[in-house]
Amino acid sequence: MTLQQLKYVIEVARNRSISKAAQQLFISQPSLSNAIKELENELGITIFSRTNKGIVITPEGSEFLGYARQVIEQTELLENRFTDATQSPQQHFSVSTQHYAFAVSAFVKLLRDYNRDEYEFTLRETRTYEIIEDVKNLRSEIGILYLNDFNRQVICKFLREANLIFHDLFEAKPHVFISSTNPLAVQESVSLDDLNPYPYLSFEQGDYNSFYFSEEILSTASRPKNIRVSDRATLFNLLIGLDGYTISTGVICYDINDDDIVALPLEVNERIAVGYITHKNVTNSPLATIYINYLKETIADELTVV
Repeated sequence: MTLQQLKYVIEVARNRSISKAAQQLFISQPSLSNAIKELENELGITIFSRTNKGIVITPEGSEFLGYARQVIEQTELLENRFTDATQSPQQHFSVSTQHYAFAVSAFVKLLRDYNRDEYEFTLRETRTYEIIEDVKNLRSEIGILYLNDFNRQVICKFLREANLIFHDLFEAKPHVFISSTNPLAVQESVSLDDLNPYPYLSFEQGDYNSFYFSEEILSTASRPKNIRVSDRATLFNLLIGLDGYTISTGVICYDINDDDIVALPLEVNERIAVGYITHKNVTNSPLATIYINYLKETIADELTVV
């Protein structure tokens, strides 16, 4: 087993494709396939399953990748300590998250303070099931989502089966996001009955459009007007243009969102626990640790958590 083979495995896992990984590594696809096969034979395990839909990481492959990443990260730290920083390898870091502005704000802080000439960072605002799959398959190191009394049992079952751990960030009372020009904006709080005349906006969840995977609590409630969207910018534009509303944590980051959007407490007996997920078999990289600290700092110092 060599460091080069470990880097090959990590690159294939990152790209979920041997051909794409070979392009990134500037080697031929047969050479990459042979190197991985030799490693699997040496260790007596199967790291990747080859299917018609592409590469799938096996459970033992996920465990192996956790150790491989630690070895490569420690090697890079050693190289950075004793060689010219300009010669250090390009760094990679990925986050998958529900549509939270504070996750973006923390990502911005990480990039501003990351003083390197080369890096490849990824921030995916995506669906709940895909967040779990991304961290499970090591496509992302950190995933950000919420739990409440309704979805906790189901989501935690998926997390356990994927060898993932949920870490609390904060707990909040549900709020509605509405336009500052919405007639309800003058109220101190709103009820579900107050919201009936207005369009309800939610994030669509694709093939896994289960109530349990909804980004919004009270997903089973019946509403006369419903609009599903796939990105946060569209949702906010519709909040303003149609006097719509969505249900979230009440956390607004004004570095990213302007004062056209306001948050009002929702009169329900619910709580939302927002946190991040990590892989049980993977030690946080230095970049992940810094990002988590920025998440906590952003929540504590820059956001209004009601």
